[in-house]
Amino acid sequence: MAEGLRGKGVIAGIAVGRIMMAGQNIDGYLKGYQPGNKDIENQKIKDAVKAVVAVLQENIKTLQAKNMVEQAAILEAHRMLAQDPMMEETMHTKVEELANAPLAVLDTAKEQAAIFEQMDDAYFRERATDIRDVGKRIAKYILGVKEPEIGDDPVILCGHEIEPSVIANIPTDKIAGVVLGQGSTTCHAVIIAKARAIPTVVGIGERLGEIPDSALVIIDGERGDILVRPDEMTLTDYREKIKQQEERKAYYAELAPLPAVTRDGVRVELCANIGNHMDVDAALTYGAEGVGLFRSEFVFMGRQDIPTEEDQFKAYKEAVEKCDGKICVIRTMDIGGDKPLPYLNIPPEDNPFLGYRALRISLQRRDLFLPQLKAILRAGVYGKAAIMAPMVINVAEFKKVLDFVEEAKLELSHEGKAFSENVQVGIMVETPAAAIMTPELAKYVDFFSIGTNDLVQYTLAVDRGNSSISYLYNHFNPAVLRLIQRTAQAAKDNGIWCGMCGEMASDPLAAVLLLAMGLSELSMSAPSIPRVKEKIRSVSSVQAKELLADVMKMEDGEEIKAYLQKVLA
Repeated sequence: MAEGLRGKGVIAGIAVGRIMMAGQNIDGYLKGYQPGNKDIENQKIKDAVKAVVAVLQENIKTLQAKNMVEQAAILEAHRMLAQDPMMEETMHTKVEELANAPLAVLDTAKEQAAIFEQMDDAYFRERATDIRDVGKRIAKYILGVKEPEIGDDPVILCGHEIEPSVIANIPTDKIAGVVLGQGSTTCHAVIIAKARAIPTVVGIGERLGEIPDSALVIIDGERGDILVRPDEMTLTDYREKIKQQEERKAYYAELAPLPAVTRDGVRVELCANIGNHMDVDAALTYGAEGVGLFRSEFVFMGRQDIPTEEDQFKAYKEAVEKCDGKICVIRTMDIGGDKPLPYLNIPPEDNPFLGYRALRISLQRRDLFLPQLKAILRAGVYGKAAIMAPMVINVAEFKKVLDFVEEAKLELSHEGKAFSENVQVGIMVETPAAAIMTPELAKYVDFFSIGTNDLVQYTLAVDRGNSSISYLYNHFNPAVLRLIQRTAQAAKDNGIWCGMCGEMASDPLAAVLLLAMGLSELSMSAPSIPRVKEKIRSVSSVQAKELLADVMKMEDGEEIKAYLQKVLA
């Protein structure tokens, strides 16, 4: 009888394979390491950084050649970390203290990672894994540690957190699935797995220890089931499901060029969330109809100074051009007061979740905000660009945004630079305050895009990255649904469009409710688009509205989810 575990399914699909515990333990290598003098140790760091960067550059070229742009971008971020002069300088400083190159590297990475782990934004908190990954790469080179070998059969990678380089360096056909102890859906390991459509289950916590290395395991990336040591009858059953899964993948590929339209002709635009301009190409292959969220903070990360207007213009222009006339919504810098950006000079905060972040910084830092707005306006000449302000809580804030936009246009006119007068300016509705005030905000904005990741956690007072209370994080909670419906109604009453760019948009069941509420655009991770499109094309708008009416009478999020699963199965 198979031992059953339950986590959170984040990438749909069934996988069968033997467990390979990810992340080599290098403690033994460290104990046996014999350091030289400080000059020798410093030189080892320089040589290791150079070697690691060379390997990363080669991997990036390989991934780009295979059109695996999202994974290439992640390794490019690793390359920038490895070449960060401040990080290397700290390593050399620690050699003076520790007289041991690999320990100096690991200690530096640990300190840098600790800074990221204190951040308010979950996405950036999870970049701590990337820093530790880069540090471990450099230390392993110094120690002469070789990568583990994978046999002929695909494996299921398993670990509390898995270093992005581990997944990126293993061919897709050698990874059957991924199991993570931590509960994040936005860590780079999950992002890479999602780009490769590798079935993934996260959030099993301490029960990770119940899965033996090399054990045969079945995982269901949709339900979150993990079956350890299944019997032959169970294996036969699941292998048949895998066959059906492959047939469905082929069907989804056929859906890519088709519109997301209900049986009675109601159209919903499906867009992609991206981190940089290189992600657009991959998104289009899944049938994305534009970009609903360009996280512009990536342009600001990995630097020692503020990116210039020209730097930003080039990145935004390329993304807008690749959208080929379809919308490209660029969110203005969403960075918190505790982000390790040396040029911000902002002290750490006791409660960064509710602190000095995003638009609160932009409105007080003309040197940051104005060049960004000018760059987006200039990029608008090359397609359909839009500006989206994050973390808005009142009308006064947005009026200041509009003042900045007008100032940006005036400066561009005086400088003789071409810019678009048709760039829409909207807000990300991700605070309960904004959602409640949407009837008033709708008089001033061109659009709403609902950011459910923060809206859910702020509304329910649940940290979405905390595995101990993750069961409370539910976008079907009636309180959340009512705020979304209020936002959609305010948009309709004022003749503006309303979309969504949070994780809820990638849920096919939720998509039916959202189209019934009147949302005309849903933006999500690109691989989620086919599943959402399939569901939208399978229902009529009349059916969707009937379901919405039933759901809005219910009192519990789990009840709502179960009802939708039953009716829309």
